[in-house]
Parts: sequence; C-alpha cells; structure tokens
Amino acid sequence: MSNPPTEYYSAERWQNWIDRIKDEEIDPEDEDSARLLLNLQDDTAIAIAKIVSDYDDGELDEEETLSEIEDVREVVLGEVDIEDEEKLILVDGVQTSLVCVFFAAEEYVANGPAEEGDVADYLDAAANAEAEEDLDAALGYAAQAGTLIIDGEELDMSVAEELEYGLVTEWINGLDSLQSAMSDPEVVEEDED
Repeated sequence: MSNPPTEYYSAERWQNWIDRIKDEEIDPEDEDSARLLLNLQDDTAIAIAKIVSDYDDGELDEEETLSEIEDVREVVLGEVDIEDEEKLILVDGVQTSLVCVFFAAEEYVANGPAEEGDVADYLDAAANAEAEEDLDAALGYAAQAGTLIIDGEELDMSVAEELEYGLVTEWINGLDSLQSAMSDPEVVEEDED
C-alpha cells in the first residue's frame, strides 16, 4: 500500500513554519527564536526519519522511499519568500543544515549504512575535505556519517565544537536533528505557542 504524497511532509506545513518566522520578531540570540528555527529543522528531520523508518519496516520500497525523500527536499530546499534579509539568512542556515539529512537518507536507502569507520571518523574526513575546499567530498563523508546515525550510531556533538565553523558544522546540526528524530519521531508540534 502506497502512502499519499503529502502524508510525510507538505508544502503547506513548511509554509506554516515560514509564516510564523515572518510574523515573529526573530533574534537568534533569543531562546524562543532559536527554538522556532530548531523546530523548523527538527520537523523536517522527523519527516525524513519517518520515511526511512517506513522503508526499514518494508512499508515503502526503495523507489517509493527515494521519491518521498525527493518530495520533501523540493518543499524544504525551495526558494523561500521572506523579505526580511536576516530572517532569510536564518532560514537558509536551516536549509543548509538539512541538505546533509536528505543526502544521508538517500545514501542509506540506496546503499545501506557505511561499512567502515564511525560517525566521528566520517565527520573528521568531511571537515578535512571542506578545509581542502572539496565540498562534494565533504558532503559525501557527512552523509556517510548520517547513514550510521540512521542505523543507530550515536553522534557526539562535541565533535562539532572542535571544528571551525562552516558547512560541515551546519550539516552536523542537521544530523543532530536527524538523530533526535530517529530516536523520538514525534517531538515537534507545528502549532505550539
């Protein structure tokens, strides 16, 4: 039995989050603002976790799973209509963090979890690749780390503290949301106030 295409995540759901961000005073230093942005990110990670879990449970085949992931990716990584430049940058940061979540989920479905090394090894390799400006390799390594997280390995966030801020640290934030989503896929309520 196939799921309807909007069951996991809809454009309307994403837009509701974006509208909330448009309507609120957003200050990344403020706890409520930071939580709103994190909830936006976690909400997407939860959708991906549900898709991957349904794949693991045999409810979706590989093709359906990759198609569902792609549907969510198109909604979440599309252009965002926000006039406020600062808010746009913050949402762009969330989108950047989520790029690795999508790649990790696709890699997991297509090839299973990485077979050698652990999460920290792959994130180390990703950081080294980023330092050498090989962003494709960096994303590949980060996605491999993500496949291990999907498979149940632990992401130690202290890894990020040792890295210079950049794309890899953004991706680690996304992987942290993915890890939370894999362990508890029901944490974010869209309309919480």
